[in-house]
Amino acid sequence: MNKWFTALSIKTKLLTIAVTSALFSMLLALVILVTINAADVKRKAQDDLQAVASLIANRSVAAVMFDDAGVAKENLISLNSFPDLRSACVYVKKGHLFTSLDNQALPCPDVAYGLHTHYDNLMLYVYQAMVVDSEEIGAVYLASDLSAAIWRELKFVSLIIAVLFVALFITFLLTVPLLNRVALPVAQLAKTAQRVSQDHDYSLRAEKHSSDEMGILVDAFNDMLDTVETQNKALIAVKNNYQALYDNNPTMVFNLDMQGRIVSVNRFGAKQLGLGVEELQGCAISNFSHPDDAAGFEQFFETCRHHPELIHRQESRKICRNGNVIWVRETARLVTDESNFQRLLLVCEDITETRRLSEKIAYQASHDELTGLVNRRQFDIHIQSLVSQAEIDESEHVLCYLDLDQFKIVNDTCGHLAGDELLRQLGEVLRHQVRKTDILARLGGDEFGILMSHCSVEQAFSTCEKLRNIICDFQFAWENRSFNIGVSVGIAPINLTSGNAVDILKEADAACYAAKEKGRNRVHVFSPDDEELTLRQGEMQWVEKIRMGIEQNRFQLYGQLIVPIASNDEGLHFETLIRYIDEQGKVIPPGAFLPAAERYNIAPPLDRWVISRLFEHLATTPNLLERLEMCSVNLSGLSMSDETMLTFIDEQFQKWHIPTHKICFEITETAAISNLSYARQFINSLRTKGCLFSLDDFGSGLSSFAYLKNLPVDFLKIDGLFVKDILEDRVDLTMVKSINEVAHVMSKKTIAEFVENRDIFELLKTLGVNYAQGYGIAKPVPLEEL
Repeated sequence: MNKWFTALSIKTKLLTIAVTSALFSMLLALVILVTINAADVKRKAQDDLQAVASLIANRSVAAVMFDDAGVAKENLISLNSFPDLRSACVYVKKGHLFTSLDNQALPCPDVAYGLHTHYDNLMLYVYQAMVVDSEEIGAVYLASDLSAAIWRELKFVSLIIAVLFVALFITFLLTVPLLNRVALPVAQLAKTAQRVSQDHDYSLRAEKHSSDEMGILVDAFNDMLDTVETQNKALIAVKNNYQALYDNNPTMVFNLDMQGRIVSVNRFGAKQLGLGVEELQGCAISNFSHPDDAAGFEQFFETCRHHPELIHRQESRKICRNGNVIWVRETARLVTDESNFQRLLLVCEDITETRRLSEKIAYQASHDELTGLVNRRQFDIHIQSLVSQAEIDESEHVLCYLDLDQFKIVNDTCGHLAGDELLRQLGEVLRHQVRKTDILARLGGDEFGILMSHCSVEQAFSTCEKLRNIICDFQFAWENRSFNIGVSVGIAPINLTSGNAVDILKEADAACYAAKEKGRNRVHVFSPDDEELTLRQGEMQWVEKIRMGIEQNRFQLYGQLIVPIASNDEGLHFETLIRYIDEQGKVIPPGAFLPAAERYNIAPPLDRWVISRLFEHLATTPNLLERLEMCSVNLSGLSMSDETMLTFIDEQFQKWHIPTHKICFEITETAAISNLSYARQFINSLRTKGCLFSLDDFGSGLSSFAYLKNLPVDFLKIDGLFVKDILEDRVDLTMVKSINEVAHVMSKKTIAEFVENRDIFELLKTLGVNYAQGYGIAKPVPLEEL
């Protein structure tokens, strides 16, 4: 029934409700009227019959007392005028029947015992006692049929119902048009809603017929359509925008099922692989993996499946339709779509150029730019590898240290370009003379190293003699001039008893130095008991000169300006440098004596001398501190390891009242990394007092970027080897740009060294480097002239 009713239209529902309500009302009215009238008929009949019985009883008292049945019967005959009377009986005191009407429809009971007034269906029985002096002497008992009376009442009720039905029918006929006026707007609104739902045409509007609640509903419906239409247009625009972003996103976006088949891919990704979107759908993504990476990708896929809560990344190669191989950085995660199916979302970023550049940078990080040979850093790694191997299998290896003789003559007479060309040519000569398993490296300006694995000292000595002869026979021609050079070679064995890479390099360097001391152009093998190797006479002489220089103040402080590249006004900013003044008054550059100071642990006293003289100069020179923005002071790695250095620096600050924020200590990257934990402690201790720190020669040392975030420095000095050629060398330009960007991300300022001309300065300005230093800015001068 409920299902049938809900399927009806609004108009039919209203009609059904109206008709049903009217019929129910009429039925209820009929029941009430019949019930009321029937009760009224019974009550009136009982009252009337009770009055008649009382009257007959009063009249028949004497007849009963005198036993005159005739008189009693005459009294009953008067009841024949009552058409509905069916029986009339008179009883005496003892309850016996005294008399009754003749020809009555119902016979009288023989005795009166148990008789009383009551109804039996439509029959009314009335019992009236005859009482004299409070004593019952007899009774009258009457029976009447109420059927005719009730039927007369029913006819009257039927007439009323008929009148009501006619009135209801007339009312219904008048109500139908009104129902139409109510139902028609609802039907039209429903029809409009259905059309909107089916056609998704949100421009349709419902017609408003009135200002009542239905009109309010139509207005609300139309307002809702306005909102939906606006939002639909916005959603379509967003969808189109998203689709455009998805298809044109410069990454390859794949939606894969759990079998690795492509469910969907963006157009850019399909274009990268050289296929259409439809062609790729259903293909296995593994079909495009490089054979060498196929197993790795399968493992990557399995890892994603087993760890759906994580985001997974790896780099691999993809093969395009045309056979090109591209490197991609894959990022994947397991997701659940709207159908509750698991999918693998795979995003591939093309990093082919980045990878090539990284490989190039990595190559250049491990190879000398000039000769293409292994550089010092990579050479140290190979040495340590052979040391570890010797410790494991007791194998023998050899390190050869080659230092060219008379190379300075070529540089001084023909310039650095000629020197560079000589080194390149000699690098090629040496490359063709060593074994494929040997490691050939350029260790410094005119120094080369050869690692001969699984080689005895005797075999190495023979090979080095052969190399020495080849180099001696080599003639270098430059601008109509020809040069012959020699080479001094030091040999150090690598075996089970050898120390670390640094120790072995020192031994080979010492042997090479001994070869030079013996007259150059010869091969010398390191021996621990060789006195000539332990003397290092040249450096020992400088050790004494440095100590005497500190005592006799033979050193002089110089300064070189550091200028801001942006055109903002800053005060005086310079780096403190040191020179040695010999007995003849000649100025000796630091390259001549600083290596000896470092090697023989006298760099800390020299640093103390520099700090004390610099602070004194700053404090005693009028107006200098007011003009000073910042002054940089170099600290050696040994000074950072000197436990008394921090106390000394603090005492100098207090003695000369130098503002700590105007002093910046420069440390080299290699020195800081060699003892990273202590370097951080040293730096943090001074930075808490307000001092600043600069990391010198950044990029030339070990893994620069890896250690940078662990060094709390304020400035990075970009190694001049990268800066001086940035106009011609794209790799150097990229290195400078990368260092500058990383530094700025870490909130550190950058200083470029070796700025030798205006063009380099302008390019650095374009790159956003903060400061510049070099001969193109200002040459070092004594502090008094700065």
